[in-house]
Amino acid sequence: MRPIMPVVLGTGLALAQFSAPALAQDGTLDASAGPLALTTVADALQEPWAIGFLTDGAFLVTERDGRLLHFDAEGNRTEVSGVPEVHAEGQGGLLDILVPEDFATTREIFFSFARAQDQGAGTALARARLDDGATALSEVEVIFEAADGGFTTGRHFGSRIVEGADGTLFLGLGDRGVDETAQDLGNHNGAIIRVNRDGTVPEDNPFQGQDDAQPEIWSYGHRNIQGMARDADGQLWASEHGARGGDEVNRVEPGLNYGWPVIAYGVNYDGSPIGIGTEAEGMEQPVHYWDPSPAPSGHMIYSGTLWPEWEGHHFIGTLQGDHIARLDPADWSEEQLGNDQTIRIRDVREAPDGSIWFLSIGEGAVMRLAPAE
Repeated sequence: MRPIMPVVLGTGLALAQFSAPALAQDGTLDASAGPLALTTVADALQEPWAIGFLTDGAFLVTERDGRLLHFDAEGNRTEVSGVPEVHAEGQGGLLDILVPEDFATTREIFFSFARAQDQGAGTALARARLDDGATALSEVEVIFEAADGGFTTGRHFGSRIVEGADGTLFLGLGDRGVDETAQDLGNHNGAIIRVNRDGTVPEDNPFQGQDDAQPEIWSYGHRNIQGMARDADGQLWASEHGARGGDEVNRVEPGLNYGWPVIAYGVNYDGSPIGIGTEAEGMEQPVHYWDPSPAPSGHMIYSGTLWPEWEGHHFIGTLQGDHIARLDPADWSEEQLGNDQTIRIRDVREAPDGSIWFLSIGEGAVMRLAPAE
């Protein structure tokens, strides 16, 4: 096994503060960097959606029906109370979770969820404090909620959260299954939004002060963002679902239009064409797209701690492909990491020790990859 060196990752937790539960190895998974030891860290989960690392080997897992679970370093689980009521219908529910870099001092966490509105539901972003015993949330406050447009479909809520290098928060949203709304800056559908930690809008947001636009919008023209990550240089990336074909990875820049549903690399589910083709002036191209669609979900950019040759590579879970896609940004070539336990992968994260953790809906489990001895 390669030597493990102390590192500080996106959660702000040093390696010395984190150790994974000591569980039996399930087996190995073949990879270009050598065999990977696959371990089940937690099981018996009901549609797990996201994972966030705390201190001392502890971590949180969201389940879509509204449960937030705390696991200590020994693997003991506790349901955390104080989660607000979620709209757990269709694809909605309790979704992503972010443990910010200053968690050890603030005890703040952020999470996204589908929230009932006057007509239908919308995606909301909340902050809360996790008590010292990690059994309850307090001071729960919704700091952003998508504009209530009467969207009653149960589809495309988004909703990954990323902490920016300056401490602002990015939230990726879906088009709610109403395609044309992703081109309308008057609502939040199909947009990435950016807010401060108290929900106020940063002054340098690209549409701040524009009367016909929602000021939180950072970029737009997305279909359904299911993965989002920030690289070591602070660059924001998003992976999103197309329709039939045309799942994308996008390099996200402020104020830009990513094209949906005017341009796309897939077709509608009935086989009919989408929009005007694959290119249009003023609309951005993806850096990578898939056809057929693997349904990407969860997006992590690796530090290189345990596998130096993978530094800066993108690891993206797939819901239909049943594997983790490793993309090399040098040429966007892909390696598929999977076996019969990588079923419907919803989230992929790098742990503070450099191991790769993922959530399998099919297995109902949190699983860990590390170099095999």
